[in-house]
Amino acid sequence: MVAVADMPAVTTAEPREEVYDKPINLYELKTYHEVIDEIYYKVTHLEPWEKGSRKTAGQTGMCGGVRGVGAGGIVSTAYCLLYKLFTLKLTRKQINGLITHPDSPYIRGLGFMYIRYTQPPADLWDWYDQYLEDPE
Repeated sequence: MVAVADMPAVTTAEPREEVYDKPINLYELKTYHEVIDEIYYKVTHLEPWEKGSRKTAGQTGMCGGVRGVGAGGIVSTAYCLLYKLFTLKLTRKQINGLITHPDSPYIRGLGFMYIRYTQPPADLWDWYDQYLEDPE
């Protein structure tokens, strides 16, 4: 298990093969480039849960829309692949490759999420500054 600061426990505990019921095996993805290709072909949103997979009926108040509060659901493709990126322990060059990738906003988005969960808070501005007004 990769220790990741601020990563919701449900996303670090559940992205295993049996939860990731897409036509892929996370354990077969061994390299950074294989994961990038998988993001390009499979990710359609960056939400933590697959759409329609959570039972939120009857939940009201502060817990009604909170992720992981007794609603179950299927962890999204994006979060499963983000978890896989954590296990690869990316280099600075690879992280830069994610956030500057020209082919997919989802690859870039997961790059920024990776930075958010793995870098010290004091360094976040340095990573994000030049991308804050990015049109994509």
